[in-house]
Amino acid sequence: QVQLVESGGGSVQTGGSLTLSCALSGYTSKTYCMGWFRQAPGRGREGVAMLEGDGSTSYGDSVRGRFTISRDNAKNTVYLQMNSLKSEDTALYYCAAGSDLGYWGQGTQVTVS
Repeated sequence: QVQLVESGGGSVQTGGSLTLSCALSGYTSKTYCMGWFRQAPGRGREGVAMLEGDGSTSYGDSVRGRFTISRDNAKNTVYLQMNSLKSEDTALYYCAAGSDLGYWGQGTQVTVS
């Protein structure tokens, strides 16, 4: 059974930093992409950052230069380092994984005020 478990969310002041973690288990393929998405109240889901199987990364326009996605292959864990946080970064952050991002976690709340 494939499972994604996010952690690291919380409340932080504007300008602060947080690191989110997402641990993947039960996925047998060695090549997959992992990504972070977010959804704020009353808004649609937004792509935040993506890490492809070849190691390439991409970011949403609103977070580029402030957020960094990385992965520890030995731990099957992907991280999202978030710096210079703004109030508009407040959202429920989801991790997704798989060749077609078919697996999703339950989300972790990030509140910036």
